[in-house]
Amino acid sequence: MSPLTQQNLTELPSEVPGPGYDRNELRTGIVHFGVGGFHRAHEAMYLDRLMNEGKALDWAICGVGVMPQDLQMRDVLDAQDGLYTLVVKAPDGTFEPRVVGSIKEYLFAPEDPEAVIAKMVSDDVRIVSLTVTEGGYNINAVTGEFVTDNPDVQHDLRAGNLPKTTFGLITEALARRRAQDKAPFTIMSCDNIQGNGHAARRSFVAFANLRDPELGTWIEENVEFPNSMVDRITPVTTDQDRALVRDRWGIDDGWPVVCEPFTQWVLEDTFNQGRPPFEDAGVQVVEDVEPYELMKLRLLNASHQALCYFGYLAGYRLVHDVAQEPLFADFLLAYMEREASPTLEPVPGIDLDAYRHQLIERFSNAQVRDTVARLCAESSDRIPKWLLPVIRHNLENDGEILRATAVVASWARYAEGRDEEGQPIEVVDRLAPELKERARTRTFIQNHDLFGDLADNERFASTYDYVLGLLHERGSRKTLKELE
Repeated sequence: MSPLTQQNLTELPSEVPGPGYDRNELRTGIVHFGVGGFHRAHEAMYLDRLMNEGKALDWAICGVGVMPQDLQMRDVLDAQDGLYTLVVKAPDGTFEPRVVGSIKEYLFAPEDPEAVIAKMVSDDVRIVSLTVTEGGYNINAVTGEFVTDNPDVQHDLRAGNLPKTTFGLITEALARRRAQDKAPFTIMSCDNIQGNGHAARRSFVAFANLRDPELGTWIEENVEFPNSMVDRITPVTTDQDRALVRDRWGIDDGWPVVCEPFTQWVLEDTFNQGRPPFEDAGVQVVEDVEPYELMKLRLLNASHQALCYFGYLAGYRLVHDVAQEPLFADFLLAYMEREASPTLEPVPGIDLDAYRHQLIERFSNAQVRDTVARLCAESSDRIPKWLLPVIRHNLENDGEILRATAVVASWARYAEGRDEEGQPIEVVDRLAPELKERARTRTFIQNHDLFGDLADNERFASTYDYVLGLLHERGSRKTLKELE
């Protein structure tokens, strides 16, 4: 068994293709913040496709970690020369492995923020991309305003401090490029939020205005922030995944990535200094991303939330087990057909009925082994962006809200911290203590920071009370039967 390194690429088994390009010829053109499983199954994979066609060799990735937990990723990728194994798991049990080589280097910002800034200031870097999660944009979910009292933001705004945050690091790099009369790079969000490019623009311009209003104006007028819709189910890597790669193919990979076969990236074509020919790798490059992103956020992402709390309370721990049970699948399909889809505009080239059924099939893929707990995490960042817009739209248009509101009630029941067998639930959420305190009553939805105007809507509140009462009296399964 060989450690996965550049030197050992020649020892890969024949069924595991590696980079078909000379990695010594790569030049870093993209700096990416937030190198996790999704980035490596998505953006890095698309670039690797291009590089294997002899394209985009000047668009290699420099990964950047900002959070303390990113240190492990830095250590693994450094030891492996940026290489990792990507394993696509098909529903029929077949695997499609390959070694991806598009990540050229990795920097851990807390150890050397100057190195990160210098990399972004370099002439070769023309795109800075982001997967920093829904909460990483520091935007109040209800008001849409930048949260100025964040302690790390305040640290970065004090003169003389080396930046800690993504905002501080990227803004400092843009300030230096402006001072050196260099064109700015594009900031490309790859996160699961509606209008992710708009969200990034709001955050970075707001931060820059706090630091220097002239710099904020320059960024707003000169930096492009393309919107995008990204999609690929990529569960957290487990020790079983590492063992699979080691035992089946003889590759000692400290952090492989597993994912489903499906992948989609819809990208707005607005860039400051060019871009890789993403369309040659299967990316849909379009003028308007919004119809696609609303489809994905309100059907796929919100359906994950519709599935996870009910499923966890019922005793399920793996996503495919929930999705394969007709009771849960029928509830998801009814939510998508009767509540989510009526909020959507036509999506060019997409058959929505086929898309809805395909989602159930994707969720049912037993090979991916995605966990229910992963979908339940950080709900206070997800529910306001993915599900509450569906409820608002249908309230305004006299549409159905029963199932979407039931999801909110199931979230509250989950947030109590005990499942239906009395077993403790580890609620992973920045607001976990507050959520638990409010969870058993209507006060859960009277948090204006999360629910905004919905907190005062009697139709929503009475529906919520009804479903939460059912959950306490009858449990998740009988509640879903009642909602049929």
